[in-house]
Amino acid sequence: MAEREPNAHQFTLDDALGVGTTSFMDLTVPEYAYMFGFLQADGHLHQGPGQKGRLAVEVNVRDIDILHAFQKLTPYNSSVRERIRSTNFAATHHSALWTLCSLEARTRINELGLPYGRKSFTITAPTSDFSVRDYIRGLIDADGSLGYTAKGFPFLSLTTASTAIATCLTSHVKTVTSAERVLNRNSRDGIYNIFYAMETAQKLAQHFYYPGCLSLARKHAIADSLAAWSRPPEMRAVHTRRRWNDREDLILLRSDNCALAAQELGRTETSCNLRLWRLRTGQVPMPHGR
Repeated sequence: MAEREPNAHQFTLDDALGVGTTSFMDLTVPEYAYMFGFLQADGHLHQGPGQKGRLAVEVNVRDIDILHAFQKLTPYNSSVRERIRSTNFAATHHSALWTLCSLEARTRINELGLPYGRKSFTITAPTSDFSVRDYIRGLIDADGSLGYTAKGFPFLSLTTASTAIATCLTSHVKTVTSAERVLNRNSRDGIYNIFYAMETAQKLAQHFYYPGCLSLARKHAIADSLAAWSRPPEMRAVHTRRRWNDREDLILLRSDNCALAAQELGRTETSCNLRLWRLRTGQVPMPHGR
């Protein structure tokens, strides 16, 4: 059967999205933003001879519904099939595989930022307009985790080799929750393991997994369950560290009285004394404009 090649990527998404006519992989559409994040993390573009090739995504068979959703979102012939095989981790692994061969579809996805071949270190967030939280949810569903730690505390994490992806996540999380993370690759395999816990993870789960969004059903259920957690009364809350900026450093250096400076800056006198000592001993750089 010949592939159906629509003109200018236009098609009707009534069944998939209920939004009428939309461009294929328009990343301002939440479902496509999610799908692209998932493909960047868990999809693979294979180059064949000439113009041949394929996009493939393989997941555990329990998540087969997400592949059917991708198939519905794609106006080109594609297939979803199951297979059972042995792997390094299990004697029998039951998985589901979505395969898309259309050159036009592959070209569009490649132009958006999914390269052919190895990609873990080179993928980046889209450069055009896109729905950020839906895109990040796609990354989390494919390469992230959420749930409860061994001690019963909520957590959300993402593992990635890409500095650009790690920066995209931490920047967005800072905007949503004010939580900051310093990015460092681990020494064993050079991967970023970005981890959030407690109320921050709880807030992020609600932010990313909102009602009606496209996602893995099992992860959405876990995200919903995190809303029921509350910090034990005996556990002291840890407040997010407030970083010093150049303006505050200048005010502190020009003041003759740390107590007055503390009042002006809305900080404790102890914090001001410690910061002033660090500035004068060279442990932190002097502010610009001094």
